[in-house]
Amino acid sequence: MSFCNLKECEKQKRQKFSEIKAGLDDAESLIRKMDLEARSLQPNVKAVLLAKLREYKSDLNNLKSEHKRLASANSNQAARDDLLESGMADAMSVSANQRGRLMMSTERLNESSDRIKESRRTMRETEELGVSILQDLHQQRQSLLHANDTVFLLLKVPYRHHLLTGKFEGKDEKEINEERRKKEQVKEIKMLF
Repeated sequence: MSFCNLKECEKQKRQKFSEIKAGLDDAESLIRKMDLEARSLQPNVKAVLLAKLREYKSDLNNLKSEHKRLASANSNQAARDDLLESGMADAMSVSANQRGRLMMSTERLNESSDRIKESRRTMRETEELGVSILQDLHQQRQSLLHANDTVFLLLKVPYRHHLLTGKFEGKDEKEINEERRKKEQVKEIKMLF
């Protein structure tokens, strides 16, 4: 077994990857041709061959995926190796650059966290204010309903007194009938609302 330097090994790897890729392309072409030919055969033979071809296609797709994954990993590794080998990035400058980017990213993340906290605080305050307003509105509604009931009862009192005592409290029958008519109109109006 012979050892090769980094560049030679990378070159051999690339060559093997391209050979494998060519072989996969040839296999795909052959499977397509077999598929066309199998479709032209009699139905009883055709079904068996198409099932086999599906298996071959599945195996080929798995091989292509594996090749793609390895080629991608290899190209990433090759790019890293080229970068380090070419002297474009020495460890200290890369480390300082990464540290600077990390600090900037951390600062941006902290600012975002602060904005989120402030937004949440504002949201809680708004929610509390909304609850308070709804409570005030509920109390006002209850007060209005109570006032409405009180007015309605006050309008009824003279008639109840009249019915219980039989006295008109200084009003003649015409005035009482007029008041009853007005109160009935008020009831009708209330029923409309």
